Amino acid sequence: MSDIDDDDDNGKQEVDESWLGTFSDISLLLLTFFILLCSMSTIEVVKFKSVFGSMREAFGGIQTEDLTSGGSHEASKDESQQEEQSIQQFLRVREELMEAQRRSYNEIRSFITTKGLEGEVSAIFDEGIITLNVPASVLFGQGEEELSPQAEPALRSLLQLLMAERDQNINIKGYTDNSPVPPGKRYKNNWELSALRAVNVLRWFVDAGVPIVRLTATGMGDLNPLFPNDTPENQARNRRVEFSLERQVRAK
Repeated sequence: MSDIDDDDDNGKQEVDESWLGTFSDISLLLLTFFILLCSMSTIEVVKFKSVFGSMREAFGGIQTEDLTSGGSHEASKDESQQEEQSIQQFLRVREELMEAQRRSYNEIRSFITTKGLEGEVSAIFDEGIITLNVPASVLFGQGEEELSPQAEPALRSLLQLLMAERDQNINIKGYTDNSPVPPGKRYKNNWELSALRAVNVLRWFVDAGVPIVRLTATGMGDLNPLFPNDTPENQARNRRVEFSLERQVRAK
């Protein structure tokens, strides 16, 4: 039998047109894609990825990055410029704050020298923080948590400093040595003693007019000793109250 016998009655071969459905679907998806693309006057990377993320499967697993690599070039460039500007602004503000702290530190050092407080108050400057160090013996009796009457002159001098530096937050830190706590005391350990001392100093400054929002108190116990606790002299140096001054960043 010849091939002609397989034809239909009209003498024409049957044509498989099932591919037209798939072709129509792809064409419609492509048309939708280009309409959405043209409707975007400004392409934002996040929004673009969100809109076309759902089309990945329809396009056979094409990644969103492949779709946005061309159109988002200008947006990425703008974002990079904005990030660079933000970094430059941050560095500029940080340098301004550091310079302001250096000026404050120099003023504080001059104040300490002028008032003759070198034996009672010392100051250091590190990473933008000014730390004032006051020996515990200037403010407290041996093993006592309440301020001694002899503490008043030193506290008055510190008050002048803190009131002049109104843009500074102040963290008052109490430190002890590693000596065991004597029996019969109100506190149970060195940590509690250092905390009570810091709080009592804070309370004095609040009563003297320093806004409480500028002040915090921390008990450090025998942590961070300045010297090894191996001699009575070194133990006395480790018993101290520190005032950490950090400049506030004010919103403009």
